[in-house]
Amino acid sequence: MFFYYVDLAWRSIKKTPALSLLMVLAISIGIGITITTLNVYKMMSFNPAGERSDELNAVQLWSQGPDSWDEFNSLVTYQDAMNLRNNTLPKRQAAMFRTGMAVQTEDANFAPILESIRVTDSDFFKLFDVPFLYGNAWDKSVDTEPAYQVVINDKLNQKLFAGQNSVGKVIYLNRKPYQVVGVIKAWDPKPKYYDPTNGAFNDTEQIFVPFSLTPIEEFDIWGNTSGWKFETMNSYSDRLNSEKVWLLYWVELPNKDAVASYRSWLSNYVAEQKALGRFTDNKSAADSVKVSDVATWLEYNNVVPEDNKILVGLSALFLSVCLVNILGLMLTKFLKRAPEVGVRRAIGASRAQIFAQYMVEVGMIGLLGGLLGLAWAYASLYGLSAQFEVSKGLTHLSASMWIITPSIAVGTALLAGLYPAWVVCRTKPSVYLKSQ
Repeated sequence: MFFYYVDLAWRSIKKTPALSLLMVLAISIGIGITITTLNVYKMMSFNPAGERSDELNAVQLWSQGPDSWDEFNSLVTYQDAMNLRNNTLPKRQAAMFRTGMAVQTEDANFAPILESIRVTDSDFFKLFDVPFLYGNAWDKSVDTEPAYQVVINDKLNQKLFAGQNSVGKVIYLNRKPYQVVGVIKAWDPKPKYYDPTNGAFNDTEQIFVPFSLTPIEEFDIWGNTSGWKFETMNSYSDRLNSEKVWLLYWVELPNKDAVASYRSWLSNYVAEQKALGRFTDNKSAADSVKVSDVATWLEYNNVVPEDNKILVGLSALFLSVCLVNILGLMLTKFLKRAPEVGVRRAIGASRAQIFAQYMVEVGMIGLLGGLLGLAWAYASLYGLSAQFEVSKGLTHLSASMWIITPSIAVGTALLAGLYPAWVVCRTKPSVYLKSQ
């Protein structure tokens, strides 16, 4: 019986192509706008850390003096990062920042390219589950005894070494030789939760170098630097010893007890620094530390702005307006066919059968509108990416949306079609038989 209703619905749609097209367009536009905003919101609110979200924690310290910042900064100073590295409580830990250098190979015909680089510790790769294609991270001893070693990703490896196993080969960063010790697979978490301060949806760096080389090579900082007081910067050493914050610090704490123990240690550390004349604000030592899991960290850094939630709500309201218009169009279309319904009722069709027939037709219109809405959403996201240089991580149409969109379209269309179908199925056969 269902396929019979589908056949009747298709015939009805072909009989009134203009009216049917108007309904499909109305649904598609409402669905397209809703899915576009919903997709962006979904991509922004996704937690890439998954089950390990509670284990990975970003460290923040209230290192500023009085009458300065009103909240915790996401970054820490170099001297604090170096002090935190001496703590053995975390299972893993890593300091990091972003820089950039010119990349060359031993091939004289290879033109130098400028690449973004992550300066970090060896634990970074296991902290964030970075998958390796060849080799591995540098040895942990390199975190304290600097060595010119580097990890590159597969994309850069394709460009530099045609995708071959490049472990042991040499690349040049600002003309300094670095030995490749590992090549990672495609890895580009969105949002880039380990460093949202440099753009939560920017691409992951293609090169990783040891943090221990920082005071030796005096890497440029391709990220945010903040200071709560004026400090003269005549040398790189001045920066390292200053109160300027420019580093991120992550630790892995396997359970709540470990988090509590680490927080207690941090409080003691702050108390020691206060005794040394640092951390001069009146805030207590316990209140001067913040240990945030990934979910809290993303929220703290406003990865999903409040405006985005409002846009999703507004698009849903727009879809509601579209459905009200569709309801009117459906009512007009169905009432025009009242004589036909009267005849069908007279020859034995029940109200339930008439109702089911028209709901199938409504569902087909909703499905067509949903498929067209998907095309609108895809085009909108592509346009955002191309025209306004919005990150592709944000404008990529999520795979789940290919299922969610038709479901929403059919569901909302059926909701809008309930009243028109109910009205037409209550048609009295006698009225139309007499008129005939």
